[in-house]
Amino acid sequence: MTLLPTVLITGASSGIGATYAERFARRGHNLVLVARDRARLETLAARLRADNGVTVDVLPADLTHPADLIAIETRLRDDDRIGILVNNAGLSQSGGFAQQNASAIDGLVTLNITALTRLAAAVTPRFVQSGTGAIVNIGSVVGFLPEFGMAIYGATKAFVLFLSQSLHLELSPHGVYVQAVLPAATRTEIWARAGIDVSTMPDMMEVGELVDAALAGFDRRETVTIPALHVAERWDALEGARQGLLSDLKQVHAAERYLRQG
Repeated sequence: MTLLPTVLITGASSGIGATYAERFARRGHNLVLVARDRARLETLAARLRADNGVTVDVLPADLTHPADLIAIETRLRDDDRIGILVNNAGLSQSGGFAQQNASAIDGLVTLNITALTRLAAAVTPRFVQSGTGAIVNIGSVVGFLPEFGMAIYGATKAFVLFLSQSLHLELSPHGVYVQAVLPAATRTEIWARAGIDVSTMPDMMEVGELVDAALAGFDRRETVTIPALHVAERWDALEGARQGLLSDLKQVHAAERYLRQG
């Protein structure tokens, strides 16, 4: 019998991360769960062990703290049983850009960008060497929709999308699968932690439906999975337009419209 890869999931104590843990446990994967709240992780781990007969390791960590981040990087580098990384931990943004302070900005960027990138970088050499492995990065539709506001949050999620697409191009020839999952508004605790009243939000997707759709995209080996996008051709058209834009970039001279006088 083929041994399924262990899955390391960040932000695993609730919401999207906990639901990923439940779904992968049902599939028979052993798990490594990472989040700040040890008690919630232990409760979840005990239930998953009992219900599914899988091994679940709990690693309490705050990925905005350097020592904790290094510890998870070390586990990803050294544990060759881990074959799937789900980079789910993240923060949302409360208030507009003018209301942000240095501490809030640092926390958002550190968790949404720095920690995600470093964990992916920690596991990639081992995946490339073995010729297998998967990295799932949880982004957001806000990353390509500046009209939604949340400038810093959206910018961090644009980074996640760009990074994931670039890693797909670089790593897929080596047998490593990279998926960007872009949720729209989903009913999780992230809103309350950002001080946002969910009753003021439009209709939201339930987290179970979101993760099930994301895993359908995972099984199909999609590069970008957008569960709330009902017309897939819209994304295809956007990608086609972007490729067309590349053919119009001629960097030897500035475009004629910038050379006109008067």
